Amino acid sequence: MLTLFFVENLPTTVGEQYLFDNEDALHAIRVLRTNIGEIFNLGDGNGSWARVQVEVVNKKSLEVKVLETGFEAPLPQSFTVIQAIPKGDRAKEAVELCTVGGADRIVMWAASRSIGKSDEKLDKLQITAREASKQSRRLRIPSVVGVATTENIIDEIAKSDLAIVLHEGASAKISELISTDPKKILIIVGPEGGLTEAEVDTFAAAGAKVALLGRPILRSAHAGLAALSAVNTALSVW
Repeated sequence: MLTLFFVENLPTTVGEQYLFDNEDALHAIRVLRTNIGEIFNLGDGNGSWARVQVEVVNKKSLEVKVLETGFEAPLPQSFTVIQAIPKGDRAKEAVELCTVGGADRIVMWAASRSIGKSDEKLDKLQITAREASKQSRRLRIPSVVGVATTENIIDEIAKSDLAIVLHEGASAKISELISTDPKKILIIVGPEGGLTEAEVDTFAAAGAKVALLGRPILRSAHAGLAALSAVNTALSVW
């Protein structure tokens, strides 16, 4: 599969000459050692793409020619992951994993037992989502928003067709909760200290389904990817 880079001013005309000169271009030149004649994809992060071929390699930019353009429509399903803020760099890890797992939105949540703080890191976490999108060749970069309160999560549940709360004390399996064809799916991941009973009861009362992810207890930063995998498989998206 061709390498993917993102640009703000995506070229859209076949045959067009385009100057690729952002930080991604520097990476292509200095790290990937991109040469004349090589072909890769450019994207705008919202589904539009252009396949280009290198014609000139400069010190800090590439001059390319547009070979083909297109648009990848979004899936019928949209996935939002509510991620309780983990400590340290695990917030970055959670965003990276949820991105490669197909999340469309990642909402950082200040749960009762959250240790970490991400209100000053949202810009950096959005960059993480962008980089993870490049690595996984996904043309749509998920949005990273927050910091949400528990009340905000209740509103998110009301807007979803299916909301799943991951809880180690649950008995129901994710596969048992998907009996329809939901379009707006919400996955709620608690902090490493676990959800409080009050949080679980509040979300369940708001309409969320409480589910066990499996016998092994995953880290908070890893649970979102595992849940996305399970739901995508149950919906036959994967």
